[in-house]
Order: sequence, then structure tokens, then C-alpha cells
Amino acid sequence: MLDPASAHDPYIRVRGAREHNLRSVDVDIPRDTLTVFTGVSGSGKSSLAFGTVYAEAQRRYFESVAPYARRLIHQVGAPEVGEITGLPPAVSLEQRRGAPSARSSVGTVTTLSNSLRMLYSRAGDYPPGAPRLDSDAFSPNTAAGACPSCHGLGRIHETSEELLVPDPGLSIREGAVASWPGAWQGKNLRDVLDALGHDVDRPWRELDPKDREWILFTEEQPVVTVHPVREAGRIQRPYQGTYTGARRLVLRTYAESKSPALRARAERFLTSAPCPVCGGGRLRPEALAVTFAGRTIAELAALPLTALAGALAPAAAPGGPETARVLAGDLIARIATVTELGLGYLSLDRTTPTLSSGELQRLRLATQLRAGLFGVVYVLDEPSAGLHPADTEALLVVLDRLKAAGNTVFVVEHHLDVVRHADWLVDVGPRAGEHGGRVLHSGPPELLARVEESATRRFLFDRSPVPERPALAPGEWLRTGPVTRHNLHGVDAAFPRGALTAVTGVSGSGKSTLVGALTGEGEGNGRTVTVDQKPIGRTPRSNLATYTGLFDVVRRLFAETEEARARGYKVGRFSFNVPGGRCETCQGEGFVSVELLFLPSTYAPCPDCHGARYNPETLQVRLRGLTISEVLDLTVESAAEFFADVPAAARSLSTLLDVGLGYLRLGQPATELSGGEAQRIKLAAELQRPRRAHTLYVLDEPTTGLHPADVEVLVRQLRGLVDGGHTVVVVEHDMDVAAGADWVIDLGPGGGEAGGRIVAEGPPARVARSARSLTAPYLARALGSVTG
Repeated sequence: MLDPASAHDPYIRVRGAREHNLRSVDVDIPRDTLTVFTGVSGSGKSSLAFGTVYAEAQRRYFESVAPYARRLIHQVGAPEVGEITGLPPAVSLEQRRGAPSARSSVGTVTTLSNSLRMLYSRAGDYPPGAPRLDSDAFSPNTAAGACPSCHGLGRIHETSEELLVPDPGLSIREGAVASWPGAWQGKNLRDVLDALGHDVDRPWRELDPKDREWILFTEEQPVVTVHPVREAGRIQRPYQGTYTGARRLVLRTYAESKSPALRARAERFLTSAPCPVCGGGRLRPEALAVTFAGRTIAELAALPLTALAGALAPAAAPGGPETARVLAGDLIARIATVTELGLGYLSLDRTTPTLSSGELQRLRLATQLRAGLFGVVYVLDEPSAGLHPADTEALLVVLDRLKAAGNTVFVVEHHLDVVRHADWLVDVGPRAGEHGGRVLHSGPPELLARVEESATRRFLFDRSPVPERPALAPGEWLRTGPVTRHNLHGVDAAFPRGALTAVTGVSGSGKSTLVGALTGEGEGNGRTVTVDQKPIGRTPRSNLATYTGLFDVVRRLFAETEEARARGYKVGRFSFNVPGGRCETCQGEGFVSVELLFLPSTYAPCPDCHGARYNPETLQVRLRGLTISEVLDLTVESAAEFFADVPAAARSLSTLLDVGLGYLRLGQPATELSGGEAQRIKLAAELQRPRRAHTLYVLDEPTTGLHPADVEVLVRQLRGLVDGGHTVVVVEHDMDVAAGADWVIDLGPGGGEAGGRIVAEGPPARVARSARSLTAPYLARALGSVTG
């Protein structure tokens, strides 16, 4: 029989959590509170909040779902935990990003588009005699609504002879058709044209115009027998080759390729213009003929959300038609939730690939607020990411509302204002990886002051003002502009050369747009390096060692051992990506997929290599007592000792240590890395290069996902680049970083159309005194106060 006391236990009690680096953690967390999980990057806080608590709540929910339906839902595995009691249902809001799609937008993420379409369907002004349309007819993502010319995308892509053949003095054999792919595919197209009777050795401009037109723009796909030219040592038999026109090939690559690099290459040969049929409205003419408040649905969807609410307000006023009043009133109420989170500058037709991960997460948060759930655990991953300090205050109000509605709110967070606002604090550490994984404190935030081991404690209670940087010596400037893009209109900016510049401003003020226009092509500027938070790879085969080039060094060392030479093993033998040395049962993955009929597929260690990724013969070769698999299992910290006498390896490892990534394993898959970790790996890869010429480093919010202790490490590295004579520009919301910069450019004053101007620039102290800047008071606090 159930103990009555346990039925009303106000705590979520976790016992024996061992997920990732957690060390059999026991922790009790009160329900109906705002609980913040803190700790340095890699300490185990996400493993506790997401990998354990949320994963277990999801697993329990799925047990109630029919087995067949479970196969259709992506599930995380059962967490490594002894027991969790008092756990309500959970909702996760992570900073994940789906596959980029021009059809996914602010309107689809928030479902506001559904309500707007219903408004036009039921209460729109139709032309005389026009039949009423279903709401699907107002969606560019349905066959009933999409413009047949551009398929609902609003733009058409086209090409021209000048784009496809930039140098008409070349022959086809010399590469005149620049849009053709390289390697065998390009050679195949040339050989097919040769077999069809076209002269591939005459300069392009001397060919018959009709032939040039056909080669580039034909929709035919003739098949012909190709007799390849014999090459020494190679037997090449005749084959059936198919020709595809250059235009058709470029358009198909741009539309269908999953490779960002191939799509970007194809885009170089295309021009983009609004669809001439729908004028960029994306819909059929009959849908665009319907208006509301004097505008088409495409025109309303293009307005910033604040302006959209204003346009709908008259229809929601009492006294108007009932249908319009109810639907417009609902839309305005739902828009208010989004604008409350500082996103009023976005429009419904803004596509999701152009949004930051922080913006996406806040859009999902706004949707949850409107859902009105209660009695659940919300688990949020750094909701302050990408937020200006002024917007963080609005976020705290929203989190309090979620809690007041009867929910428990778990937040993995580094922003100190959010940490101070918590009812309960779970601090994990003391350091990262194998040096972390312990709960140092679980209780009210103020009691963390007693925990000497905590890395968070110093920043929360013992903060000192950021020392002001010495004045910049007169020097050269990197100039960009006038920039006219998005909400920037003819903006000119100047960045001091050989200095650290922070670009600040509220979300949507134009920071990333301005910095994106800054290129390294100016005179004497050297090269430009952009260090972003995109993944370093999309599959588990890409890892820390492969990205930094360290794996090449390791494989060479194994190939040089006596055992490898005696067996005739070359460098390729020690790669898990190609046949030879890898385990063929799992194809070098280390795990295999197990089909469970009506249950979802699961992954298990490979039965032959047991996760080692290599076959037994390869694993018999040892380097200083370790197999290649055991070397990949080393942390960066351990590997730095192991390879201390190998200069090529030591250089890579020391830079990874310098950016605070000593806890990562060399073979850690790219898919397990956070955006902040990926960005620091890219920075480390750059730092290990020999730097001679001046380099411009551009970083977009490099402190996202970083604990203040990790921010100190990062800034120290950026300062090292500046001291070496290079220029560093960061887009940043962290006021401590801005306060420690040499120069600040503040954009605003607001977001969207209310921004896009430089409102203050100069040394941090000067910007902190600006009366026009929303950043100024927060920057002044970082410069002058002890605890803020």
C-alpha cells in the first residue's frame, strides 16, 4: 500500500545518477520552484537536468504509449540512474535546431500562422462573387495555397551564360563551364559532349551560339556511349553516359543537395528574384485577392509582430463583427506573449534558419506559455542565450509566470542575474569531465557562499569591478559600409586594428548583420577567420581529433611502430572511416542498431569490437602500451601528458587545454558537443596555426553556453591574439566581456525597425555614459560595481 507521506512528497528525489560523468549523484529538488543548475562547461549539469530528470520523465510517458506508436517518436534512451521519485511529467525546451528549411518560419513555430490563416478564411474581405477559401488556401506550404510558379517559396532562381561561363576564352576541356562539378562528374560531362560531337577544345566564344545555348540550357538528357581516353596503367571500358544541361544541374544541386558546401557553390551561379507571378507573396492569386484591414495575408505576415498587433487592434475592439473580433483578439493575445520575451521585432514570415538558437527557444517558450499547462516540469537550456541584459529582465517575469501557474521550472543557466533570481540552486562540479560530476550544493542560492569548492561561488558573491583598459594608441582602422541589409540602412562602421572590439545591442538591433559585412579584404588586412557555433561535424565519425588534425599525427605514430612496420600496416590502417583496420561489423562506428520490431530501434556496443571500432589485428599494435582505441578514449588532459614529447601533437593539445577543453575525449563524437564547445574547438584549431600575417577574427556570441570561469579563459585567449598584433571582433551580450574590450560599438536603440543604427561607440567607459544606449547602464554596472 502507498505510504500517504510519500504521495505528497514535495521533492523530486534523484538517487544514483550515473549519466555521462555523474558520480552516482543523489539530490533532492523541491517542486513548484524555479531551480537553476550551474557549473562550469562539462561539469555534468545538463547530464543531471536533461540526461537524467527529463529523460526519465519522457521514458515513463512513452511507456503509456502504444508500442506501435512509439516507433514513430524519437526517444532518448533510459538514463543511468538508480531511482527517481516525485517526478511529474516534463517538457523540454532545448537549444536544438531542426534541419534548415525555407518553409519553417516564426509563424509555423509559434502556430500564429494558423490563426492568421483562419482569420482570412472566415473574416477576410473577398472580391465580389469570389467563393470562400479554406484556411489551407492561405498557406504557402500546401498544394491548395502555394503559388504554382515558385512552389510557395516567393523567389525564383535563374542563371545566365555569363554566370555559368565566366571566362569564354577557355575551352570546355579547360573548364569553361565553371558550374560543372569537379573530379569524375565534370570529366564525364565533358566526355559525353565530346561523344555527342561537340568540339571541347575550341574556345567557348568561338562555338556556334546554338551549341552554346544547348550545352547550357537544354532540358534533354541524351544517353551516348563514351569511349574514355586510355591512361597509362588504367583499363577504362566504354560506358553509357547521360548528359545534363548546366542550368538543370545547378538548379537541381541547389534544390536537392543536403551538403551546405555544394548548395553554397551552386548559389554562386544563380540569381534570385521575387517570383513574377505572386510578387514574392508565395500564394495563388485567389488567396492574395483576399484582404483584411486593407492588407493581403502576405503583407501582414511581413510586418514586425508589434506592428501586426497594432494593425489587428481595430478589428478586436468591441462593436465589430463577432468572428473578426474573436480571432483578432486571440492573435493579439498570443503575439503579446512573444513580444514579452523581447521578440516583437520578428515577422511571421521570418524563416527559422535566420534565427539564433536563443530566439528559437524563446519562441517555443512563448508557445508553452499560451498552452496553459500546470503540474509539469519545464526543463530549459540557457533561455538567456542571445539575450541583452534588458531582455533578460523580461525573461525572468516569464519564468515566474510559468512557476506561478503551478509548474516546476528547471533552468540550466550561466547568466548570473538568472542564477540570483532562483529559488533553489544546484551547483555541479567542481570542474569539468572526470573532475566534475558531483553536486556541490543543492539549496537556496545564498548558501552557496559557504561552498569553497564551487567555481560559481566566486562570480556570484566575490565579484570585483572589471579593470578599465588603457586608452587605445592611435592606429589604423578597418572600415565597412555603407551597409544596407535587413534593418541596417547605410551604416558605416570603423573597427580599430589590433584591438578587441565588442559589438553590443539588444536582440535584433543589427549586430550580426553589421559584423557579417566586415570582411578581411581591406588593404593590409590579411585573412579573416569567422569562428561560429555551428557543429564541427554532423555524424559521430567526426570528432575532436579528426577536426583539429591531431588524428593524422596519432595514426602516423602508430604506423611508425615496429609492430606496424613488421605487419606492413600503413597510416590508413588506423582510420575507422575506411575498410582495412576498422571493425567491419559496425563499420567503425563502435555500435550497432538493434531492431526491436514494435519498439523503437536502440543502439548497443558492437558485439565483435565491443565499442573499440577496430578489428583485433589492428588492436594488437600498441603505442607506449596503448591501442589506437585506448588513445581515442584519452581526455585532452591525459593525452597532453602522453604526447608531451611529440611536438605536432603537443601543439594541438596545449591549445585545446588553453581554451578550457581538457575534459573532452579525443574521440568524442561531434554530435555530443555543445555549440560553445564546437566554437572553442574551432578557435583552438586556429590558435595552433602559425600566425604570421595580420588576421581578423570574428566571433558571434562566443560566450554562449560558457560559465563565467570559462569566459575568463576564452577572453584570455582573445587577448593573446590581440597582443600578437591581430584584430578581434566579438558580437556579445556579456557585459564583463564588453567592459574588458578596447572598443565598443553599440547598436540600437531597439530591435528590428527600431534599431539598425550605431547609438554609441568608443572605449567602454564612454559608451557606459551614453544617454541614448540601452546597453549603457548594464555596462556601467560591470565597470563600476562589485556585485551588480
